[in-house]
Amino acid sequence: MPIGIPGIGVGYAHPINEYLAVRGDFMTLGQRDKTTEESGISYRGKIRFERAALLLDAFPFSGTFRVTGGLVANNYKLALDANGAGGSLTIGDRKYTTFAGDGINVQIKFPSTTPYLGIGWGHQAGSGWRFSADLGAAIGTATVTATVRGNLANQPDIQSNLDKELVDLRDGVGKIKFIPQISLGIGYSF
Repeated sequence: MPIGIPGIGVGYAHPINEYLAVRGDFMTLGQRDKTTEESGISYRGKIRFERAALLLDAFPFSGTFRVTGGLVANNYKLALDANGAGGSLTIGDRKYTTFAGDGINVQIKFPSTTPYLGIGWGHQAGSGWRFSADLGAAIGTATVTATVRGNLANQPDIQSNLDKELVDLRDGVGKIKFIPQISLGIGYSF
């Protein structure tokens, strides 16, 4: 049972020989929701952070040190929603007066499948209690998209202002090239 970044999880490892093992695990922090209001604008945020991995562990010295590679199925998402009903939203270079149903939604999503590289300690050969540690990363770049709704979608300059608003966000998110994993685990081998 691993715990760390990206959460808590369950896993299974199967040794092939003293130099190789296959491993699968699932880790999650679940979903978190938060709503706040600033200057008459209601903001809602949702984050989902979970992943499943299929990994190959190589033990180059047939001891406990391992080098790991594999594939990760990710569900890392951040959704931000601004509702400007009865107020205004500043998007790009313009301040828009908003009504009920007007708003903007921003989605940040990590790729659904990524390679994984890492190192770790812990071998599954033999029976008994086992401890493990992993340090690695799922490698990939997140994407950022945004949509407007309500009367905002009918504004003639909305797309150009929305593009301006997203430039800084995309530049910031684009610098993130991996999602780290740091975890400790305890298990039992039969």
